[in-house]
Amino acid sequence: MRSGLVALVGRPNVGKSTLLNALLGQKVAIMSSKPQTTRSVVRGVLRRPEGEAVLVDTPGLHKPRTLLGQRLNDLVRGTLTEVDLVCFMVDAAAGVGRGDQFLAAELARIETPTLALVNKMDIASRQRMVSSLQAVTGLGDWAEVVPVSALTGEQLDVLSGLLFHYLPEGPPLFPADQVTDEPERHFVAEVIREKAIALVREELPHSIAVVVEEMGPPEQVPTGREPPGGRGRRAGGAEPRPERPGLLVIRATLFVERASQKPIVLGRGGSLLRDVGTRARTELELVLGTRIFLDLHVKVAKEWQRDPRQLARLGY
Repeated sequence: MRSGLVALVGRPNVGKSTLLNALLGQKVAIMSSKPQTTRSVVRGVLRRPEGEAVLVDTPGLHKPRTLLGQRLNDLVRGTLTEVDLVCFMVDAAAGVGRGDQFLAAELARIETPTLALVNKMDIASRQRMVSSLQAVTGLGDWAEVVPVSALTGEQLDVLSGLLFHYLPEGPPLFPADQVTDEPERHFVAEVIREKAIALVREELPHSIAVVVEEMGPPEQVPTGREPPGGRGRRAGGAEPRPERPGLLVIRATLFVERASQKPIVLGRGGSLLRDVGTRARTELELVLGTRIFLDLHVKVAKEWQRDPRQLARLGY
């Protein structure tokens, strides 16, 4: 029996969350084409006859411009000191850049075995793939260099075998029925944020944070009142009726940094926020297996990415 922690690291938007979900066969981390989507460490448990690999999705290591960015980088560096194996991911289609070189230098300081994964082989040309593999090989002393496609699943069986080859012997780390240690409220907030950043303008994704204020059956989450902190805009349908069995009421707030950003997230007549609510509710009902009343609001938390108190309030 082999077991241990495996860190998925790389610069923003190389496909770490997509790989995590693909290996597990279900969604535990949100995904987006927008960089720096992941803001927390998400753990998913991969079980095979050989043992148990706890995959740790991390934020993309980047040049920070805000306090939030600094904290996310610290989170990545802290994770690297706690794991048994590292998967260093590079985007084959984009090629090796300065960010990859920087992270490779960071990894050279630790003694943890590292697999270099050249991702997106499904969209990279053959010439680009060969050059990326050569460039990655020259970046460090890797245990293995593996081309993969997190999106289509190519080579993931090979990767899975290598994970258990390099993990140490040990007992399972999680209960047999547990796939992730991510709290349900956090997952709900992340799904809402994923849908929001997919719909808003390019400059806004980094400015959006989501907090689930209340979550429970109608008798525990009273109808007809606003979430804590003041008025907002509702998205999600009519007020829930307490007599509807199995209904889960979720009241969440989307925070932006400036007053000028609020109408962008709301959309004309609240249309964009309603779309966010519809998309999030549809996915959450499938994942959680229950009917959901989703009540969304938008509020301003001025320059929250740079304010320590605001960051703490928003869970960062």
